[in-house]
Amino acid sequence: MSKKDKLLERLLLRPKDFTFDELTTLLGGFGYYLIKAGKTGGSRVAFSNGEDYIRLHKPHPRNILKPYQIDDIIASLKERKII
Repeated sequence: MSKKDKLLERLLLRPKDFTFDELTTLLGGFGYYLIKAGKTGGSRVAFSNGEDYIRLHKPHPRNILKPYQIDDIIASLKERKII
């Protein structure tokens, strides 16, 4: 089982300790790359695969995603038929 598969399996379990770094690695496995929103963007970030975007706020001060963010990401990946 690849690292991407393990991270996807972990994401789908909706853990309370899924990190932004894990999300970056997972989405990178699906061809997405991180785009920062510019100098005044604050914590807003987007992931793009060249065709569409997945947008969210980067968690801070901790690196742990909130449950609603995990749900939104899962829904976005299902909507795009990636998972």
